[in-house]
Amino acid sequence: MTATDRSIELINAAAQAAADKLAHDIIAYDVSDVLSITDAFLLASAPSDRQVKSIVDEIEERLNKDLGAKPVRREGDREARWVLLDYVDIVVHVQHSEERVFYALERLWKDCPEIDLPEEATATRGKAAAHAEATAGDQDGELL
Repeated sequence: MTATDRSIELINAAAQAAADKLAHDIIAYDVSDVLSITDAFLLASAPSDRQVKSIVDEIEERLNKDLGAKPVRREGDREARWVLLDYVDIVVHVQHSEERVFYALERLWKDCPEIDLPEEATATRGKAAAHAEATAGDQDGELL
């Protein structure tokens, strides 16, 4: 079993929306062979709670406006450290960069096939590490 065309359409729209709001390390997995509750997961991260909220809001707005899809469940919005949007066909995880590293969801789903995403979304790979390195460099400079 593979993800449905509708799931792929939702994943691509969500990935593009996340990329437009400067999310980091956007990746999607086809989990339809190992889970019966959804077809695909989208993972994205951001370096601040405010940006996590912005990404989540953009994904929700874009999927509703362009594809008529509304999440059946939205969790974690208050803290904005790990927000989950459940669209039944897909589940979107937007995590603060620290939670992304700590929970490492990619480890859980690494055996599942990756879903091809729009170029803007795949271009975000490695940005979290680059951002962390730049931030560490800025902090070192301030200490002098």
